[in-house]
Amino acid sequence: MGILNVTPDSFSDGGDFLDTQKAIEHGLEMAQQGAAIIDIGAESTRPGSKPISAKEQIERAIPVIEKLTGKIKIPISIDSKDYEVVKAAIDAGASIINDITALSDERTAKLAAEKKLPVILMHMQNSPATMQLEPQYKDVVKEVLDYLLTRAKAAQKAGIEKEKIFIDPGIGFGKTLQHNIELLQNLNVFVNSGYRVLLGTSRKKFIAALTDKEEPKERIFGTAATVTLAVAAGVSIVRVHDVAEMIDVVKVANKLRKQRA
Repeated sequence: MGILNVTPDSFSDGGDFLDTQKAIEHGLEMAQQGAAIIDIGAESTRPGSKPISAKEQIERAIPVIEKLTGKIKIPISIDSKDYEVVKAAIDAGASIINDITALSDERTAKLAAEKKLPVILMHMQNSPATMQLEPQYKDVVKEVLDYLLTRAKAAQKAGIEKEKIFIDPGIGFGKTLQHNIELLQNLNVFVNSGYRVLLGTSRKKFIAALTDKEEPKERIFGTAATVTLAVAAGVSIVRVHDVAEMIDVVKVANKLRKQRA
């Protein structure tokens, strides 16, 4: 999954693709590089970020989705927690819902069920504005998994088929460095849950803590290590900024990993 942030303030590439034409060109480039999905987000969810209106998100994202839909054959996902944004994106051609609040808005769950769309349910402690202040867990793996299973079952109850539900442990979303490490060391727990897993580690702050690379775009090799780990664990989707490079990582890791019985 290639990341396309049409925002001025995302932690890694904020402002790079705020211009609609630049965003379209980058989306096309990622598709040509081999991305299986393009994930479009119009609101930054970096630590400390404040929410913006659905109207502003729609103004940023919809022109990009409309233009890309006619030019690429791979699916487009909308990365938003807001029902109005999701609905506008689906109407414009998006076909996957990526929700950091795990379908907390029942209207979004109902829309996904009606349209028979895949959904990605992510775990986050608190909100982007406060999630990194003092995240605490007694057992981070168990608590994150229990939350995701609860949300997945709620999605099924809303009418979404199990096969269309992906769970995401939400690396960096209300987690300390140690929490992130524990989740990554236990990816098999999520993979064995009965739901397919998406993992988003690309260029994240915890990689800087391990590598001393403060510039997000210099965290490519740290990201590659986590993508290799994800493939070995059986994760279904990795969400990344550097598509061409991570395609190679995935190809090699897939060839070398032991297939699950």
